[in-house]
Amino acid sequence: MTAVAHEPTTPAEGLLEIFLSLDTPEGFRAELIEGEIVVTPPPDGDHEDYINRIMKQVIRQSRTDMDFSGNKGLKLRSGGECPRNHVIPDGTFAPAALRLYRGADSWMSCDGVAMVLEVTSTKPRADRETKRRCYARAGIPLYLLVDREEASVTLFSEPRGDEYRELCMRPFGKPLTLPEPFAFDLETADFL
Repeated sequence: MTAVAHEPTTPAEGLLEIFLSLDTPEGFRAELIEGEIVVTPPPDGDHEDYINRIMKQVIRQSRTDMDFSGNKGLKLRSGGECPRNHVIPDGTFAPAALRLYRGADSWMSCDGVAMVLEVTSTKPRADRETKRRCYARAGIPLYLLVDREEASVTLFSEPRGDEYRELCMRPFGKPLTLPEPFAFDLETADFL
């Protein structure tokens, strides 16, 4: 019996098929963001240190018990004719009671995600703009951005359409209040 390859019916389907069949080198990650395949090299130690410091504070201080996943693939709504975005945040937080990660596929829905975290690296514009739009469009309630070039941390909230209606930015060294379900002040003094 001969198998016939599925022919994509649209360019978006073709791009998604190519993306899903990628064999990314170890340590690299591939994302499909607004119709573009983005491959990112492994992060440096400082990048991972920021993530670790935030994750520990959330786990220890959050009013709601949170689960954390580093580099969890999320399927997000896309804009226009692009295929569904496939984004890998540096960190994803969800209420532990949901057990969101248990049994999830490699690329899971973002339903139930409370906050995503990104730390800028080699392409800060993607974190500042493109991913912010993707997370807002998906309705993720909170987006926390650690901007190493700007030495600041920004919390985006109240998503509507392609944007977050509220933002609160603090320079490194100043605390940033995370609202419910977290309800604590994120300390950034050791980000300096």
